[in-house]
Amino acid sequence: MILTVTLNAAIDKRYVVDDFKTGEVNRVRECSYVPGGKGLNVSKPAAIYGAEVVATGFVGGHAGNYIEDALKPFGIKGDFYHVNAESRSCINIWDEVNHVQTEFLEPGFTLTEEDFAGLEKKFRELVKDADVVSMSGSVPKGLDGTAYQRLVKIVKEAGKPVILDTSGKLLEMGIEACPTLIKPNIDEIRMLTGKHCDDIQDIIDAAKTIHANGVEIVAVSLGADGSLAVGEEGIFRAIVPKINAVNTVGCGDSMIAGFALGLSEGLSLEETLRRASAISAAAAMREETGFFVMEDMKKLLPQIVIQRL
Repeated sequence: MILTVTLNAAIDKRYVVDDFKTGEVNRVRECSYVPGGKGLNVSKPAAIYGAEVVATGFVGGHAGNYIEDALKPFGIKGDFYHVNAESRSCINIWDEVNHVQTEFLEPGFTLTEEDFAGLEKKFRELVKDADVVSMSGSVPKGLDGTAYQRLVKIVKEAGKPVILDTSGKLLEMGIEACPTLIKPNIDEIRMLTGKHCDDIQDIIDAAKTIHANGVEIVAVSLGADGSLAVGEEGIFRAIVPKINAVNTVGCGDSMIAGFALGLSEGLSLEETLRRASAISAAAAMREETGFFVMEDMKKLLPQIVIQRL
């Protein structure tokens, strides 16, 4: 079972309008509502691939109930810690005429230490049945930089692999607990190591520094240039074929899903990177965030070039 953690889950609302104007009434032509948050964007592709997925974290109110219910069609079991306040919404307005995107992000609820202790208790039980744990994204107000560090320690104590995909202080403090895998972008790896990372070798050296400090696998996204992975098995670079990218939002989360699948199945680092790259590329070919078609992924898989560096 893959256990995903989304501490700051939301309802992602997308409105399509023609010629959006501020200060006026705008008629919505199309709208969609989906459960959102980086952890849930990991849950969906993992479930599409066929894995058993359980999603946990915080939700609240009627919006929280909707988030849990909306996961069911994907075969994802929600087992969240519920609070009284409403879960947030993230509103995306797409202007079809001018091809301009506008976002409104609600602040969400504020949590207490009591809330987090309640989640920790639930989390310890869920980890017992997990093959791998993946935790992603931001945290609600009221939680500090130790939030993920504390959760990573629980997983490590249980002897299970754990993926941490976050940023800033949460990442900086989280890696002190030595998660199994992190996937920083170039700016994040600069922040963690102080290196310029202006070329591939510099990026590899930075990843090796983090690896030497206790993170088993350091995967670095290179955008259109593919990705790198540094681990005990060696240093690998994935090169992805050109695709017709429709929506690249959430492709990093889809890649994390691929890494979680590989870790849960005990695949080699090379094969895990290949699968993660194929799922990420397949997700970019579809409009819905966190969604891919298995047929696309299977066609891409043999086209992914893995170089040992």
